Amino acid sequence: MSWLRAALLLIIPVLLAGCNHTSGPATYLVEQTGPYLLDSGDVLRVTVYGDESLTNTYRIDDSGNVSMPLIGAVPARGVTSQAVNQRIVSKLAAGFIRSPNVAVEVAEYRPFFIQGAVGNSGQFAYIYGMTARAAISSAGGFSDTANRNSVTIYRRVGAEMVKGNVALDFPIQPGDTIVVSERWI
Repeated sequence: MSWLRAALLLIIPVLLAGCNHTSGPATYLVEQTGPYLLDSGDVLRVTVYGDESLTNTYRIDDSGNVSMPLIGAVPARGVTSQAVNQRIVSKLAAGFIRSPNVAVEVAEYRPFFIQGAVGNSGQFAYIYGMTARAAISSAGGFSDTANRNSVTIYRRVGAEMVKGNVALDFPIQPGDTIVVSERWI
């Protein structure tokens, strides 16, 4: 009988510890994947100081180029806005503008896509730092039958499409496809 009493004295505090709830906010580690790499659909704001005719917004086309007056196509897929800036400067300096001063920034990210058990499936504007939860809110929230614990994300990594089930606070990227499945009761 004494061994039963000793076992209960050891087990009860462990069980009660599981009932302890903290009211502090949850924190999540957001992995930084490095600088943002441009791709088709991104819109760049290119400012060429001293030449207002070249200052404009330019969309990266399906072939991954930005087409600008005077210099033509500038490769932009898979590189940073700083690399595009350097490419534009070198093309302008090669016979068009002496010592060009150029600034390149992302004016509009390519969209993300969401489908499944949400209010409105479709294509939506990406906002830097967006999570799967924010993306679902953009799509009208969960439907009544949605699985509200995780989503499936399809993301192009190099030449491959990668699929993964993630929590709602997982950071998404432009071009991702988010699928919200229905829950099974």
